[in-house]
Amino acid sequence: MAIPFLRHHKRKQASRSAAGNTVSFLFLTVLGIFMALPIVLSVSNSLKPLEELFVFPPKFLVRNPTFDNFRDLFNLMSESWVPFTRYMFNTVFVTVVGTFGHVMVASMCAFALAKKKFPGAKLIFGIILAALMFSVQVTAIPNYLIMSGLGWLDTYLALVVPAMAKPLGLFLMKQFMEQIPDALLEAARIDGATEFQVFYKIAIPQVVPALLTLIIFCFQDLWNMQGATYIYSEELKTLPYALGQISAAGISRSGVTAAVTVIMMLVPIILFVACQSNIVETMASSGIKD
Repeated sequence: MAIPFLRHHKRKQASRSAAGNTVSFLFLTVLGIFMALPIVLSVSNSLKPLEELFVFPPKFLVRNPTFDNFRDLFNLMSESWVPFTRYMFNTVFVTVVGTFGHVMVASMCAFALAKKKFPGAKLIFGIILAALMFSVQVTAIPNYLIMSGLGWLDTYLALVVPAMAKPLGLFLMKQFMEQIPDALLEAARIDGATEFQVFYKIAIPQVVPALLTLIIFCFQDLWNMQGATYIYSEELKTLPYALGQISAAGISRSGVTAAVTVIMMLVPIILFVACQSNIVETMASSGIKD
């Protein structure tokens, strides 16, 4: 049994030449640099003084870096009659609560659809697949009518509750829940575990990469949400809305706009870098079946 394995292993090693590895490494390096250019450009623009922002031909990298753009941004925010910390609290609250709720709802529903046999399961999953085809713009008016009918306009509920029911997270979690062996779940039930214990202690640890990927996607969507359609009170508006109003003042605030771009993308990038290995594992194993 060992001889065929060794022969196969040698053939596999022989097929990987040093030249091929070098070409692959160079290609991925060039591709990585190309994808990092927009981030570098955003950071560079945020550090440019106004005279460098309007120079022609434009320069990719900053020549005389300065933090005046960030200083002007915080000065403008401090002059607002609603404190900057209030906008930050609103964004953090909506992002954290909405992400937590979406992860819990998507995980529990995915577990039921993947591991429970009940009438209408295929119909429900078909509706979820159909919901993936509709963009946010298509569902904006129905969502507004529903929020208005429930009396949730100008409340946190108008932003948090719809985020919990996004179909993408449910679809992703169901595909991974299906890969969990049924024998593992049955063994836990035979040992006396309740259904919630089977879900929390057996199923969830098996899909941690998908769970972290879902957290990042949901976090990014909510972090950049303005919510101006449902929120009218200035005390409840989010940070992206406030920063968008500041950067929309015209050409004179181009530097402030560049600083706003860096601030809004900083937190999602940090979260992505912290969980990138799990995202790669999710993408690599998304099509594997037992």
